[in-house]
Amino acid sequence: MTPAEPTVLMDGADVRRAIDRMAHEVLEKLGGTGRLVLIGVQRRGVDLADMIGEAVRAAEGHPVPTGTLDITFYRDDLMALGPRPLVGETKLPPGGVDDRAVVLVDDVLYTGRTARAALNELMDWGRPARIVLCVLVDRGDRELPIQPDIVGREFPVLANQRIDVLVPRLDGELAVVLGALDRP
Repeated sequence: MTPAEPTVLMDGADVRRAIDRMAHEVLEKLGGTGRLVLIGVQRRGVDLADMIGEAVRAAEGHPVPTGTLDITFYRDDLMALGPRPLVGETKLPPGGVDDRAVVLVDDVLYTGRTARAALNELMDWGRPARIVLCVLVDRGDRELPIQPDIVGREFPVLANQRIDVLVPRLDGELAVVLGALDRP
């Protein structure tokens, strides 16, 4: 039996519209760009943070510092990843995160465990004045009491389904797709 073709939930134009709206929500929620930094969670959150940063720059006329956060060693399931987990780069923007408004950007919020790991790592790097969680997709069904502040779209899905965000740098296209989990 071959797996079913993924269903496109958001095409590139839909994602770009959501990113533009999310950028404006960031500006409204934080009162502009003063002391603002965008931190993308590796891997696809980095691309989304860059897109939000570009939308903020287009709206405000100046760039916003961005950085990356790799949570691999902060995961509570590290042993399940095997002996050689894929580790990305953590790179904070110039000036770090102390006393700054940090917008933590990720692709999909599901159980809340990735967001928890990202918060733990971020706090090891400094003491932000405020942290705002921004996700492109909220699929619901949390295991931890973590809720996003800014959401592109909500897609409640079944436990045997997965939502993937595709970005041009890694996947050759910009989209959000629904598919079946790889496990039986």
